[in-house]
Amino acid sequence: MRRRFIFVICSLFLVPATASPMAGQEVVDRIVARVENDIILLSDVRELEEYQELVNGKSESESAIVDRLIDQRIVRSEAELSRFPEPKSEEIDREVARVVKSFASVEEYEARKKQSGLNDAEVRRIVTAQLYLNNYLDSRFRPSAQIDEKAVEEFYQNAVVPRAKARGQEPPTLDASRDFIQEALVQSDIDEQAARWLKESRDRLHVQKFLEQGAR
Repeated sequence: MRRRFIFVICSLFLVPATASPMAGQEVVDRIVARVENDIILLSDVRELEEYQELVNGKSESESAIVDRLIDQRIVRSEAELSRFPEPKSEEIDREVARVVKSFASVEEYEARKKQSGLNDAEVRRIVTAQLYLNNYLDSRFRPSAQIDEKAVEEFYQNAVVPRAKARGQEPPTLDASRDFIQEALVQSDIDEQAARWLKESRDRLHVQKFLEQGAR
């Protein structure tokens, strides 16, 4: 089970923040947040909106997206400092294929992609960045994830069995579900650890948001 968190990334190659403020000239980009010396642009927000619309059919609020981008920058900074390796090409191919297969058909995917305004290269770049951050968080927090038998049994009774019955299916046995349940609980523990770490990092780092100045 892949974590959804959060880790849908926008371009890290930044351009000048604003157009020249001449009368009648349209502002093409603005700074909406800063993490230490790293800036987040309105164009980053727009791109994440487009990707969310592609994969979810809708996007979060601009404020929520800015918060996600801040978290992403914090994680990437830590990952790069530790020289964490980029995902391999075959791993990226699998993840792009997974995104495509999440749609009813390739045709639906292509139509939604066109509607979102993204192209194949942009989708692949976003997926690559998402993988990089997810892999780093997994590597950092999985070793300390603690799952006991009681938690496995509770997940089985409270999630697996009701879900199967709601579908009119016979619930699988606990033993047959064990690997899936353990991985789901490990991923949940990783997310909780990551959330606590990100909160601590925000308190420690110099983070500013300028959303109202940057939003259109």
